[in-house]
Amino acid sequence: MRAPLKPLDEALADLLAQAVPLLGVERVDTFDADGRVLREGATSPLQVPPADNSSMDGYAVRVADLADLAGPAGTELPVSQRIPAGSAAQPLAAGTAARIFTGAPVPAGADAIVMQEDCEALQGGERVRINAMPAAGQWIRRAGEDITRGAQVLSAGTRLGPAALGLAASIGLAQLAVSRRPRVALFSTGDELVMPGEVAPEQLPPGAIYNSNRFFLRAMLRRLGCEVTDLGIVPDRRDATIDALQGAAASHDLILTSGGVSVGEEDHIKPAVEALGELRLWQIAMKPGKPFAYGRIPGARVAAHFMGLPGNPVSSFVTFSLLVRPFLLALQGAADVAPRAMAATAAFDWPRADKRREFLRVRWNAEGRLERFGNQSSGVLTSAAWGDGVVDNPAGQTIARGDVVRFISFADLLS
Repeated sequence: MRAPLKPLDEALADLLAQAVPLLGVERVDTFDADGRVLREGATSPLQVPPADNSSMDGYAVRVADLADLAGPAGTELPVSQRIPAGSAAQPLAAGTAARIFTGAPVPAGADAIVMQEDCEALQGGERVRINAMPAAGQWIRRAGEDITRGAQVLSAGTRLGPAALGLAASIGLAQLAVSRRPRVALFSTGDELVMPGEVAPEQLPPGAIYNSNRFFLRAMLRRLGCEVTDLGIVPDRRDATIDALQGAAASHDLILTSGGVSVGEEDHIKPAVEALGELRLWQIAMKPGKPFAYGRIPGARVAAHFMGLPGNPVSSFVTFSLLVRPFLLALQGAADVAPRAMAATAAFDWPRADKRREFLRVRWNAEGRLERFGNQSSGVLTSAAWGDGVVDNPAGQTIARGDVVRFISFADLLS
């Protein structure tokens, strides 16, 4: 009797338990750290901003000097100094104003900034008329309001993006300690596969198809910061499959294959992995994507991880997004790896409940609801290019228009 299919959440938990972070830390230029995973937390040696500064172009004043501000005439004050950003400020003399610019330090004694739109320069800028009464502290950014000295601004396990890089730069970090890139060997199986450019569309032999999986898998791996060795298309022979797996295991952290993981006579991946190492996971209770495999293959020093994806392009795309991506992030020590879901409203009916958990390709419509792609076949890659994400639909669940569903965005899964 065949064992029941592994539920997706259990399969992901099993995979993540195997994803011990890779040994080796690299120090890279902060300019070049986008997408990398931080391995050492970043602590600030200073406060940001380092001193009180103005958030507006205008005039620094003492609020007490404007106590008599009333009526259309406003209050006139002499301008005692001009403070551009990057310059030093002198203490503000009582009864005067200082011309100040955004980012410039607030002079000692000043307790508010009046924006220039509420002021009128007089006598060539030597005097100013203040036409609006400021509140104490108005338009002043306080020292340390962003970052305090000694605060940890980025924690180990953070996947670095543009804002995080700017934050690191704001505390003076020219380099960051990040995980090394995972080394991934990628190959496809299937004698029916040909590469674009090798055969013109009108000359495709009967039964031949272009290898689309190779293109999107390479792109997804690179977006995750991997060093990719593309081993091309391996013939549908067990000896060729064993040779490819054995060679890849010698120098890679992960071997990723597409196709050949089902149960047909020409599906050689499963027996080849079992001949070389061990297969720990095979077949997931999800649709599309049931024929997913995980195992280990001995390498030169340590065993390489193996992941076999289905050959159907949407199945391959979805299993990579939901299983391979979290695994690769965990290998790099990332703290946040699970796909994020949000509640959304369905603008479609799905009356055919499946015994497996389903991932339906959808996109947002003009009313902010989710519409479904018409053909949900695992071979229709158009649905993934058309869609904004997937609805994560539990096993046995139908959907009626207006129901609240779980939506997972491709923007998150492909980042």
